[in-house]
Amino acid sequence: MSHLLPLPVLIPLLCAGLALIFARHPRLQIAVTVGGLVAVLGVAFALLVAVNDGPVAVDAGSWAAPVGISLVADRLSALMLVISVAVTLAVLLYSLAQGNADGYHKAPLAIYHPSYLILSAGVSNAFLTGDLFNLYVGFEILLVASFVLITLGGSRERVRSGTVYIVVSIFSSVIFLAAIGLVYLATGTVNLAQLSLRLPEIDPGIQLVLQLMLLVAFGIKAAIFPLHAWLPDSYPTAPAPVTAVFAGLLTKVGVYAVIRTQTLLFPDGRLDTFLMVVALVTMLVGILGAVAQEDIKRLLSFTLVSHIGFMIWGIAMSSQQGLSAAIFYVVHHITVQTALFLVAGLIERRGGTTSLARLGSLARLAPVLAALYFIPAMNLAGIPPFSGFLGKVGLIEAAAADGSGIAWTMIAGSLVTSLLTLYAIIKAWNQAFWQDAPEELPDTATPRSMLAPTAGLVAMSVFFTLIAGPLFDYTTRAAHDLREQTPYQTAVLPDGQRGSGESKQVAEEGEVP
Repeated sequence: MSHLLPLPVLIPLLCAGLALIFARHPRLQIAVTVGGLVAVLGVAFALLVAVNDGPVAVDAGSWAAPVGISLVADRLSALMLVISVAVTLAVLLYSLAQGNADGYHKAPLAIYHPSYLILSAGVSNAFLTGDLFNLYVGFEILLVASFVLITLGGSRERVRSGTVYIVVSIFSSVIFLAAIGLVYLATGTVNLAQLSLRLPEIDPGIQLVLQLMLLVAFGIKAAIFPLHAWLPDSYPTAPAPVTAVFAGLLTKVGVYAVIRTQTLLFPDGRLDTFLMVVALVTMLVGILGAVAQEDIKRLLSFTLVSHIGFMIWGIAMSSQQGLSAAIFYVVHHITVQTALFLVAGLIERRGGTTSLARLGSLARLAPVLAALYFIPAMNLAGIPPFSGFLGKVGLIEAAAADGSGIAWTMIAGSLVTSLLTLYAIIKAWNQAFWQDAPEELPDTATPRSMLAPTAGLVAMSVFFTLIAGPLFDYTTRAAHDLREQTPYQTAVLPDGQRGSGESKQVAEEGEVP
């Protein structure tokens, strides 16, 4: 199955080139984009099955690690790949329906489809790479594509928010690149598997500096407090599909990078207490910001920040149970948050605004839309029996098993955050759906083709509730592999080639390159 590993990156890139070639043929461009993502989804499922027997790795250009760039799929990366591609495909179908309803005048196809495919390639590359520098490359691919997408339409507000986003992203990238340089200077490698063997041998003070630099770089991308301020100003101004895919995926790429580096490179847990405090403040500051909002997109942006704190909490516990709950929560949150932002786009289309002060009566005027909001909103708040509740219970159980003072403080903070989340989304429900509108809303029908992919994501979030047992079993095995480290190291650096860097072909022939 190792031959499948480059395909989630190569297929979108090749399709992006074809989409540019077919710029004057919209139907062909759409077929290429949809077909490419469907193919990647099939590959992702194949990898999800393959990693049950252990991590799968391949070296680019047949050069063995650490000289060659390794692509690695284990249980964590394969699961993230499947969820990310499924969500990306659903949002694409939503955007195609929106473009069809609007006559495509709001989203230039010649730019949108190649950028969207490049974004997908960047996400896949970040999840599959076994090389720290290639992870940086994945982030840069995301940066270029996301800047194009976030400024689609060319309005002053979108360009301004896009500028804020790009400046913050470049700042994060500079810190990440500097960290990579220092990592190479200290260890002589940027291969993640080899770094896991060499980092414990260097000075603990240098280890701490490198760990903090990587956490800052990934913390900006994941929107962790106090590095989150850019997100609520950047996301709400973008087109609904762009906002949805950004909210669902881009911050989770940052969270994934934190999981990977904390478990593989810095497993000693020296910063666990610090991360728990950061997670707690992220939860509370984010949800207090949400409570104060009168615009549904900004409200959802602040809840996004807040619930990143739950994921960091699970990572910071460093236990198998905590990591398992964190991974489960990431999967849950990707689908729920994406669905809610798509619903926000539908609300804006039906009501002509996202301002809660100007909305109302939507439960009567658009009952299907009301249901599509209510289900993921309750899931986000952690109401039983939804997956959000189960993920939070998993985190609480892991913290209770820890039994420390900070762990019990985190439990209290999570309960307060959940209650405030419920308050914020019920407030939005009351203003947008239940109470009478202050003035008559425009009579704009919502195309069924836009409702279908949104309903699909809502159904996916409910499906995770139905399969919560098997899914938790899977995330527990993924967490065990992360803590064990050996399966990942062996897949990338098999016996006899532990850091030799020589070509596999040459090694097989017994020659020295």
